[in-house]
Amino acid sequence: MKKAKRLAALLLAAGMMVSMAACTSVSDSSSSNNSSSSDSSASGESSTGESSIDKIKAAGKIVMATNAQFEPFEYIDGTDFKGIDIEISQKIADELGVELEIHDVKFESVIAEITTGKANFAAAGMSITEERLKNVDFSNEYFSATQSIVVMKEGSSVAKPEDLKDKVVGVQTGTTADTYVTDEKGENNVGVKEVKRYNSFVDAANDLMTGRLDAVVMDDFPATKLVEKNADKIMKLDDELTGEKYAIAVPKGDKEMQDLVNKVLADMEESGEMDELLTKYIGEE
Repeated sequence: MKKAKRLAALLLAAGMMVSMAACTSVSDSSSSNNSSSSDSSASGESSTGESSIDKIKAAGKIVMATNAQFEPFEYIDGTDFKGIDIEISQKIADELGVELEIHDVKFESVIAEITTGKANFAAAGMSITEERLKNVDFSNEYFSATQSIVVMKEGSSVAKPEDLKDKVVGVQTGTTADTYVTDEKGENNVGVKEVKRYNSFVDAANDLMTGRLDAVVMDDFPATKLVEKNADKIMKLDDELTGEKYAIAVPKGDKEMQDLVNKVLADMEESGEMDELLTKYIGEE
């Protein structure tokens, strides 16, 4: 598989269509946050009758938005992007015969990359939620996920979900873990003392290991990877807090893009590539 490289998108005047060659190294993610590329505008069919797919082919690239701090789904290894979502996204690019360009942004900015036309789709270990469906559409589901609790290996007073009550808990901003722990609707009866939000789960885990948090709530498989790298300090509880599905976000109303992504996912399922990909990064269930 071709290795996807990070590119900062260039700020272009409205209406301009400029094709940009892929870079070979990871660049600063903040530039992706501020970038704007009208040739990757995420709408269905334009007033001239040109579809989003037509624009992508004309530009010679397709733009994916992600937050590459979510191993094994997306992460940076040296100067390369790796992970399950990265390889799926490369398949989407290959289907059209174009280059894959990756915008690595804060997780809470991933949806905005689509709604502002900076990205054609988003793959970021993203669950389908009612709130997100207000702004984007989703592909078919491709992975079942749960939320887990990470605590200190020694001396933790949190041994089960009920123990989160009156505790200081860390989450990544804008994630379903954030929604679950914040519990604004009072559906989960979590009752934490304080929710601290971070740009990444790694930052939250660092605060856990320095005593600033009682626990971190995060997606199960990234939690497993995080614990593997800090096995002498932290551990993951066996309890699963939620059940949810990952899917790929596409522009609202862009059925052509949605159909493209669904075709790639279906082809990977039928050929066995999806199972091989999950085994490669996660292992046998």
